Order: sequence, then structure tokens, then C-alpha cells
Amino acid sequence: MRVWERGSGESLACGTGACASVVACVLNGLIERSVKIRLLGGDLQITWADDNHIYKTGPAAIAFEGTVAI
Repeated sequence: MRVWERGSGESLACGTGACASVVACVLNGLIERSVKIRLLGGDLQITWADDNHIYKTGPAAIAFEGTVAI
């Protein structure tokens, strides 16, 4: 899956988008309820359980550090 964020361009990952993509694909009969989604920033395992909860498992990493003067 690839994600384009308006104003910043292509992003490395989007967990919300990955979950939504899985639900849309399951509802259209394209995939099973538990799949691995490949993103530029790494893979996520997304499971849409029978109780309608969505579980997302994958690595977390710092992508940016900075300071803001207020």
C-alpha cells in the first residue's frame, strides 16, 4: 500500500489507511480477514476480528526529531 499525504507527499506508512484498506478489500471479497500489508516504512499485520475489532501489529520507529520555538 502506498499513501500520498496532501501537502507533504508520499509517506512511509499510514496505520489508519492500512486498516481501512483491509476492511474495504474484505467487504469486496478480495482478501481474508488477516493479512500482511507492505508499506514503504515496513510491514503491518492487520486482522479484522469476528468481533469487528481491528488489530494492527508491526514495528514502531522514530522518523523525525526536531524542536519548535514558541
